[in-house]
Amino acid sequence: MAADSIVSQEESVVSYDKAEGRITYLKPQSQITWSDAKHYLGTRLPTLFPTKRSIKEARKHYPLNPFPALRSMNWLQTQYFLVGFLAWTWDALDFFAVSLNMTNLARDLDRPVKDISHAITLVLLLRVVGALIFGYLGDRYGRKYSFVATMVLIVIIQIGTGFVTTFSAFLGCRAIFGIIMGSVFGVASATSLENAPHKAKSILSGIFQEGYAFGYLLGVVFQRAIVDNSPHGWRAMFWFSSGPPVLFIAWRLMLPESQHYLERVRLEKLENDGESQFWKNAKLACSQYWLSMVYLVLLMAGFNFSSHGSQDLFPTMLTSQYQFSADASTVTNSVANLGAIAGGIIVAHSSSFIGRRFAILLCCIGGGAMLYPWGFIANKSGLNASVFFLQFFVQGAWGIVPIHLTELAPAEFRALITGVAYQLGNMISSASSTIEATLGEKFPIEGREGAYDYGKVMCIFMGCVFAYLLIITVLGPENKGGELRLSSPGMEDDVESQNNVSFERVGEIQPASELNFKQEFQHKERV
Repeated sequence: MAADSIVSQEESVVSYDKAEGRITYLKPQSQITWSDAKHYLGTRLPTLFPTKRSIKEARKHYPLNPFPALRSMNWLQTQYFLVGFLAWTWDALDFFAVSLNMTNLARDLDRPVKDISHAITLVLLLRVVGALIFGYLGDRYGRKYSFVATMVLIVIIQIGTGFVTTFSAFLGCRAIFGIIMGSVFGVASATSLENAPHKAKSILSGIFQEGYAFGYLLGVVFQRAIVDNSPHGWRAMFWFSSGPPVLFIAWRLMLPESQHYLERVRLEKLENDGESQFWKNAKLACSQYWLSMVYLVLLMAGFNFSSHGSQDLFPTMLTSQYQFSADASTVTNSVANLGAIAGGIIVAHSSSFIGRRFAILLCCIGGGAMLYPWGFIANKSGLNASVFFLQFFVQGAWGIVPIHLTELAPAEFRALITGVAYQLGNMISSASSTIEATLGEKFPIEGREGAYDYGKVMCIFMGCVFAYLLIITVLGPENKGGELRLSSPGMEDDVESQNNVSFERVGEIQPASELNFKQEFQHKERV
């Protein structure tokens, strides 16, 4: 029987057992009933906690020691990962250049810190525009030249920002930067992760995501080394940051197009007589995956509130509220980002065994326990310890994000959907620093003009964020190992797939990317 004849408009193939000749169909989300929803919600707690059997099954596919798994990567896969990781790292550094210089910018542009925080809000609001534009370009025309275009634009805007002399011009440059920054995550994460071996993807997801914390750490170091010693002040940071992307451009141009992308395009053309079906498939993806898209945006809003709520105003708290010296502030910020990097790598790998949702749940609980010492202990040693572990849990949960988004997104639109979900979450959380700065002004510190109790405000804010993130994660779907099951059609009976229930497959097992499977299934039928 030809594959096309068994795929109706009402149902779509999501699972095929070759041995039994059994095909499972997906119920369109528009047909999901209240009983389906109740059944789905009833599976959330039972599937949340790992069992001995599920951990044993996970051991078959994921090594306990993640670093030998990295040796399974060939030289080309390693370069794909590194160039994507470095682009994401430098993107973070460019973003935090404002957070680290809010006091300097406020003084130079003759504006209060609250006004400078609007630049951060503006960047976060406009990142979704870049995610839409370059997510489309990356999925439609390839990862390579989309990546190069984003890096070229970053070089130009960073140089220009260093020359602004008015607050309005500064906001204009940061608005353009926001659009450019929004383009990086989707294309860079697809470049880094989609070509990597399956058994290495969890640890690579953690390493990749912590490029964000690594970029912050580099920003702290370069802030102390360059800005504090340059006659040009904060401007020197922006000029310096425009240099390394030139190297990333040259590196990416020397590498071929993503092999995973080329194979997907080849299969698409094979089943459509050489014609592209991008827009047709995009319409199908929206009709089938709209509920997951909404969920991913809500999930990423919680994650972005957690990172921006704990990081953006933290340097200002150190210098303004606690009056840390430049050296002491550098040490504390470095400790925070070392904790973030460690958490992202360790928790991401652990999620291969205990599950994505359960790992995020543990991070929310652990992070909540660290809020009081983080927000109320002013001595350096106590604050350094608390901020290390707070960021360990915040960025530990974040380390799961790239692989979690990849597993929940359809393969044909991975750069677009992951990028847009990430940046829409950013847009929702864009006012984090402004909210905290505004609320902070309601808690002035007695006897010190212009000093506010940011620690108290940030502590309360983050408590609400952790509670929200915990709830949205527990109620959400999980598709751990989804890509691995797609490549092995006989795996639907294993424990891991039975524990995974998605919006697209309410009440059944083995969620998958219907579009990707349909391509592979039709190709096998022709062969």
